[in-house]
Amino acid sequence: MGMRVVVVGGGRVGGYLAGLLAGAGHAVRLLEMDPQTAKGLTRDLPAEMVLSGSGTDPSALEAAGIREADAVAAVTGADETNLVVTSLARFEFGVPRTIARVKNPRNAWMFTPEMGVDVALNQADLLGHLIAEELSMGDMTTLLKLRKGQFSLVEERVHPRAAAAGKTVGELHLPPECVLVAVLRKGEMLLPRPDLVFHPEDEVLAVVHATEAGRLAALLGPEERK
Repeated sequence: MGMRVVVVGGGRVGGYLAGLLAGAGHAVRLLEMDPQTAKGLTRDLPAEMVLSGSGTDPSALEAAGIREADAVAAVTGADETNLVVTSLARFEFGVPRTIARVKNPRNAWMFTPEMGVDVALNQADLLGHLIAEELSMGDMTTLLKLRKGQFSLVEERVHPRAAAAGKTVGELHLPPECVLVAVLRKGEMLLPRPDLVFHPEDEVLAVVHATEAGRLAALLGPEERK
């Protein structure tokens, strides 16, 4: 069942988000302050989806259908605008879900439920975490985030110098909160039974808690030479 979403801000983030949400079957209205930008958006989005008006103007928000909206995403390039939009959405119109983009990380402390923000998307913070996670996990690929990002479905190839190479599943001391799902070998899917021996180049699929992903990567990746 699709939701009704009002996106405020028709820059690259807002335009992309509106297209993504509409493609997923949600009823989207995109509100953009600059008439020229709004007109340009209709090259990629249906004309009836895009409205020209300020997200800080209650009447423009009403025209975008905010009274019926299930969620509002304020993604303009100005933090103060995004905060005004979410507080209007929450306190004036009672929108159940509010999401705000944080452009300047120094302003992140203001994006709180008290200001009407349910979820603050701090881009610099998100990027920092993603880069740190990639660096710590070597060649491990995160396929899917589960349970609000606490668990991930990951894939990692067994390195020839890995602690796991030549060992059986039973011999390998897996970290707690880690479950092997399957081992892929030359196009064949093998169940990770205790007697299965890991071969170099095996692709291991596992569900692992965020705190243990680094330890799993260390078992399957190259062992540090002493």
